[in-house]
This record gives sequence, C-alpha cells and structure tokens, in this order.
Amino acid sequence: MKGYSQRFEDALVLASVEHREQVRKQTNTPYITHLCHVARILTLYGFDEDTAIAGLLHDIVEDQNYSLGKIREQFGEKVASIVAALTEQKRDALGQKRAWELRKGEGIAQAEQASRDAVAVKIADALHNVSTIIEDWQREGVKVWNRFHRGPEQTAAYYQRLAEMGQQRLGQHPLVQEYETVARRLLELVQAIREN
Repeated sequence: MKGYSQRFEDALVLASVEHREQVRKQTNTPYITHLCHVARILTLYGFDEDTAIAGLLHDIVEDQNYSLGKIREQFGEKVASIVAALTEQKRDALGQKRAWELRKGEGIAQAEQASRDAVAVKIADALHNVSTIIEDWQREGVKVWNRFHRGPEQTAAYYQRLAEMGQQRLGQHPLVQEYETVARRLLELVQAIREN
C-alpha cells in the first residue's frame, strides 16, 4: 500500500468509532491501538490495502456486532471474506459464552481453510498480542495473567499452535518468522516460571 488512501482512512474512522468504548484487556489502552498495529504490521510486510483494511476491521463483527454485509458494501468482497474467516462466535444460540478452548480451536481450523491474506491477518494479530503480553509481563510481572481467560501455559500453547499453522500456510514468510520468534520467547518465559 503506497501513500494515502481514502478507503483506508474510511476503515480507520469506522474502526475508531465502532471500537470507541473498547479497551485492551483490563487496561486503559484504547482498543484501536491494537487494530492500527495489526494494519501497520501487514503494511510493513507488503500486504495489499485490502488486507491492511481487514486488519483494521478484523474484530468489528465479533466485538461490535457490525454487519458483514456492510463491510462488503463499504470495502468489497475480499475485505469481507477475510473478516468473516477471522470472526469468532463468542456466544452460543442461547447467548451463553462459549468455552475459550472451543473458540480458539475453531479459529485455527477456520484459518487453516482461509485465504493466505486471512492467515496473514491472523498472524499479524497474534504477533501484536504476544508482543504486548511479553512487554506487559516484563513491566508488571506475573499478575499480567489475571487479564486472561487461561493461564500462561495454555495461552503459550495456543500461540504455538498458531505459529505451526502460519508456517504450514505461509511457509518462511518474514511475518511468520517474526511471529515464531516472539511466540518462542513467550514459551521460554512460561517454561522459566514452571522451572522456578
């Protein structure tokens, strides 16, 4: 993506408005920062504008109940299909929260069947999430795990599974290599806790 694009700006405004009341897990950090990081990572690794826009919008359906049809109308089929491939079903038909393990397993299975660009968004999302966990852990210590649905071992195992999926789908792409490095670092930190 080169230079300014009104489509990208429109997606950024939409994400900012729809996620305006959302913050990162138990922090005061506006959620839009995460979405901007994901889009930036994708742009830095040479993915096209549609993929970067999908990076901005990848949580808008699952977190804000924004219509996939509206995304399709505003940004086209490619963006909508990437967002659809990455949208978790957080609640069951009765409105009950679905188990973390089930949702994460389904997310990986969906990504395995999705386009390469959707996989790239999934990996860029995970790259920023894992990097943030490591930074917060180094700053705050083990209390960082109070924010998460599962503890360090299950979380690190999930991110390792994502690294394996990324490797299978994208091979030795530099994005995958960077992600594998941070996922391995998280695993090493978790193992160090277990050994102490």
